[in-house]
Formats: sequence, C-alpha cells, structure tokens
Amino acid sequence: MYNFDFYMPTKVLFGPGRLNDLHLQILPGKKALIVTSQGKSVKKYGYLQRVQNELDLAQVEYILFDQIRPNPTVENVMDGVQMAKNHGCDFVLALGGGSVMDCSKCIALMMENVGDIWDFSQSQHGKKQVPTHNAAPLVCITTSAGTASEVDMGAVISNDIMKEKSAIMHISMFPVLSIVDSDLMMSVPPKLTAYQGMDAFFHASETVINKNVHPMAEMFALKTIELVTKYLPIAYRDGDNQEARAYLALANSLAGYYMMCTSAHTMEHVMGSFHENLIHGAGLIEIAHAYYDYFASRQAAEIPMMKMAKAMGMKNVTNGQDFIKALDLLIEDIGCADLKMSDEGITKEEINLYPSKIHEVLGGDITADPLPLSDDDYLEIYTNAFCKSI
Repeated sequence: MYNFDFYMPTKVLFGPGRLNDLHLQILPGKKALIVTSQGKSVKKYGYLQRVQNELDLAQVEYILFDQIRPNPTVENVMDGVQMAKNHGCDFVLALGGGSVMDCSKCIALMMENVGDIWDFSQSQHGKKQVPTHNAAPLVCITTSAGTASEVDMGAVISNDIMKEKSAIMHISMFPVLSIVDSDLMMSVPPKLTAYQGMDAFFHASETVINKNVHPMAEMFALKTIELVTKYLPIAYRDGDNQEARAYLALANSLAGYYMMCTSAHTMEHVMGSFHENLIHGAGLIEIAHAYYDYFASRQAAEIPMMKMAKAMGMKNVTNGQDFIKALDLLIEDIGCADLKMSDEGITKEEINLYPSKIHEVLGGDITADPLPLSDDDYLEIYTNAFCKSI
C-alpha cells in the first residue's frame, strides 16, 4: 500500500456567484490588505468594488495594494509588507490570478517575520532559513483557472538580480479561506484562458508521470486532465460559456489538491528567470512536446501516458505516443501550436545556459522524472523544443 500525507486546511467556497457569500464568513482579522495586480481588469469588471462592498458588509476595514506584476519579485513582496505594516493590516486578501495569490502569500509571511522574503528561498542563492513565525491569515479570491494557488501553500517569486525564480513554501501559507467563483473568470481573454488552462493541465500531467505518484494524487490529476481536455477548447472559443468556465475552475483546484510537479516546471522557471515577461503557461506549452516525447520515445512512462491518453478521450490507446498525439491536438485546438520560444526573446545560444540553472531554481522535483535527466538531456529537450518552434 502507498504511504502519503494529505492536508487541506483551506475552506473553499466553490461555484458561480460565491463571491457574494464573502461577508457571511468569519473573516480572520479587522483590517485587510487587498492585493491586486498592476492591471486594470479587477477594477474594470467591478470585481474590486464587489470585494470592497463585501468587506463593508462584514464591517472589515481595508487598504489597497495594486502593484503586483505578472512575475512578482522580492521587491513586490516587501513593498506590500511595508504598506500592510504602515496601515495596521492584520490579514491579506488576494484578488487575482496566480501571481497575485503567490505574492500575497509571501506578504502574509513577511508581515509576521523579520528580514527579506529571499531569506526563506531554497534556491541556489536563497538563505534557506525557516520562518520563526507563521504567516498572517490569507483569504484568496481567484480570478483565473491555472495555478491552483488558492488551495496550496506554495508561492513562486522572482529575484531579478539573481535571475532566479524560486518556490517559497510554508505550511502557514495555506489560505484560511478561498473563493473559486467562475463568474470572475468570464473576462479572461482567449490566449490567457489557454495558457492558464494548460498550466493546470501540466500540474496534472506531471503528477501522473511522477515516479512517486500514488492513487490519491493520480485521482485528482486524471480528472483534471479529463476536464481540461473537454472544456478548455470550449472556453477558448467562447469565453462566455458558463459551464466551461465552471468546469475549468474545478479542474484547476482539483490539480492543486495534490500537485506533484516534475522537472518540466523547473525547466520553465529557468526560462522565466531569464525573461520576466514570459507567461508561465506559455513557457510550459513551448517545451511540452519535446519534454513528454523524450520519455515517450524511450517508453519510460507507458502506463501513465496511456492513462492520460484515455482521460483525454483517445480511443484504442496502445502506447505512450498516443498521449503525445492527444497533447498536440489539444494545443492546436486552443490556438497555441504556433507558440515560439524565439518570440519570447529566447535564443539558441542562451539555451546553453539553462541546464546548470535547473539545479539552482526550484519549480518541480527534478529527481521524480520517469528517467533521471542529465544536463545534456535537459539541453536536448530545450533544443528540440526551440527547433520545433522555429
């Protein structure tokens, strides 16, 4: 029998319209730091005003910090911490996608600890310290279906000086409350819908091929793969389809309930370390064929890949290459077959720098791939991905 731990302390309100129930909850403080992105969507579509109205009904004060960039940085975190302290906030409310929720987790951690967030990074140049105190309470209201940050304890933060994009985790960084209201995702444009949906897909596919996968994780992952394959093309073509948006939101959260990422996430984090504007889901799509085909061509993950191909609706599945075919079809169906690494500013010469950085940047478990990968193997995958996209 498999041994595994499962801990999910976050209360989740799931479903269209659930934002309206925020004021009915017992909130974890008296003054919130509302954290949003630098973008305009949460204001344009009225999401921020709705959150503020809910807090007013709950008789909770708030202050707005709306400076989170697409790949949040150390400076982003510490600026938010300073605002929270200056205004006497005792909890954080994240309103946005993965970047906002990740940065909010780190702000909450640093509201209760001294020093700098990079003190707690486990990357090559992180100080690898253990927080002395638990994070301040966090409430997450997600506006995207991709990262599952609303149901996990991890965050990804960039250090532009070190050119590192590192995972930072602490058990106290689990949100105490999350709202997954797919009505807030209706405004996500097609390309971002595709990138976010495939991020959730890859959380699941990496989990299934992970050599340490167990029945609990596989259960969530295969259902995620089934739902994303069915509903992501629909939402990509028709963003107003409420059913598709709701099922993508469900798929995203399911993937986050037990996420066992492999080296693919680390490989993309290296790409993002060099190119701060690279959207995580896009980077994962760009390397996906080459990454999974590396194992399929060596028959290193036949049973897991066949399970995924069946979950994706493939008939008469006989080998791992059937998953590669299904994956390519899905990527084409969401308009992403033409994504090019070179369009991100990545050059073939730069790729030579990537393999060594994999050992410095945290993203997934590089020891959990179906086959152990050397630096030469990583370079082969990157090169194949680059050449395929030219």
